[in-house]
Amino acid sequence: MRQLQVVDAAELALAYAAAEYAVALDGDALPLRVGRPARDLEAYWPAARYVFVSAWNPASQPHSDSANQTADERLVARLVAAGVQRHAAWAQDQTGQWREPGWLLADLDDALANALARDFGQAGVLAWRRGEPVRLRMLIARPPDAESAEHTDWVED
Repeated sequence: MRQLQVVDAAELALAYAAAEYAVALDGDALPLRVGRPARDLEAYWPAARYVFVSAWNPASQPHSDSANQTADERLVARLVAAGVQRHAAWAQDQTGQWREPGWLLADLDDALANALARDFGQAGVLAWRRGEPVRLRMLIARPPDAESAEHTDWVED
C-alpha cells in the first residue's frame, strides 16, 4: 500500500466535495454530487452500495496520460479478476479544467474499496448506500484544521 504525501488534505477534501461527477450508462451521463442522493443512477442500475474510484493522478498530482492509462488498465484488470460490476465514470472540477476518468463500482465491500483506492494512490473515493446521499470518503488522516462537512468521512487505517 502506498503512503500518500498530500500537501493540504483539508483543501483537497473541499475540492473533491465540490467536484462534479458522472457515470455513463447506456449513452446517458448521470450526475453524482456529494451530499445529494443519486436516485436516477440507483433506479437505472440497482445495487446495495456504490463506489467511485479512479487510478488517475495519484495523490492529485498530474501524471502523463500514458502513466494514467497504464494505471487504469491495472485497475480494470483487478476489477475483472474480482468480478466487480462497473461502469465508466469521471470526476472534474467545476471549471472543467481537471478531469479524471474512473469507474463506478457496485456492491463492493467498504474495506476492499478502501484498499483498492489506496493501492492506486487515491486520497478519496465517493461511497454510499442505496437511498442515501453520496458521501466523500477521504482515505488519509484528517488534519486538525479540516472543516467539518456533513457528507465527508475521514478513514484512517
